[in-house]
Amino acid sequence: MAAMTPTATRTPEQAEAPAKTARSRPRPRIWRGAVLLLAGTYFLLPLVASFVFTVHVPGQGVTFEAYTELLAAEGFTQSLLLSLGLAAATIALSLLLAVPALVAVRIGSPRLRPVVEVMCMLPLVVPPIALVTGITTVLRWGPEHLSRTPLYQTFIAVQNENFPVVLVLAYTVLALPFVYRSLDAGLRAVDVPTLVEAARSCGASWPYVVLRVLLPNLRASLAGAAFLTLALVLGEFTIASLLGFRPFAVWIVSISGAQARMSVAVSILSLLITWLLLLALSRAGTNPTTAAATTSRKES
Repeated sequence: MAAMTPTATRTPEQAEAPAKTARSRPRPRIWRGAVLLLAGTYFLLPLVASFVFTVHVPGQGVTFEAYTELLAAEGFTQSLLLSLGLAAATIALSLLLAVPALVAVRIGSPRLRPVVEVMCMLPLVVPPIALVTGITTVLRWGPEHLSRTPLYQTFIAVQNENFPVVLVLAYTVLALPFVYRSLDAGLRAVDVPTLVEAARSCGASWPYVVLRVLLPNLRASLAGAAFLTLALVLGEFTIASLLGFRPFAVWIVSISGAQARMSVAVSILSLLITWLLLLALSRAGTNPTTAAATTSRKES
């Protein structure tokens, strides 16, 4: 007797199952599109309403005076340049502190990783108001007790209104958890000990290993850390306001009472500037050679 093939034993319901599965595949795409549409509406609707508020004046119609007068507004350029300078200094200092420490822990002392993680994540537990209270106490204590020492000039210099270094130090503390998470994820994805041993066996020095071997492999993580730090600095208000400085976020709030439309216009413009800077950082974190290699693999 001939053996029965598997197709002969299949029931009509089993035969129709693949067809039903094929028909049900497009459904996740529909739900994904609906979710994206709702999310886009949720985020874009307030921006559109804010833009309409800035250009529509009752009784006058549509006018762009809020945007034309923006560049000539007192303090606009100075506050924006100050925030961008603080962001650049904070990014540089955060990476300068975090990258060597995390690489050293990854290579030489893996057991210290939990300790470093706890120390880096502590700023998430401390409220900004508590942090600024401690900073204010130190800034008041220094000139009173160190007025006859060279450190007195240091306390004065870090509070310079043109470029307050104390804000850079405070923002570095606030940005440390985000920088740590981004770099730690990048280091976990790279076999750091093998790369270091291979480079050292070829005679490379430690600066060469860090700058030419490790950092290129951490390019996306570095861009992500800079991405988060930039967003944090441009939007921070509490510390700068309580310390008496006037970066971009504080300037926006200061003009909101007298010039409501201009303050909303500045907020929209700041969002656009932030998005452009973040887009530039995200493109900087994409390795062109890696992208080309990936594209060539897909085409082959």
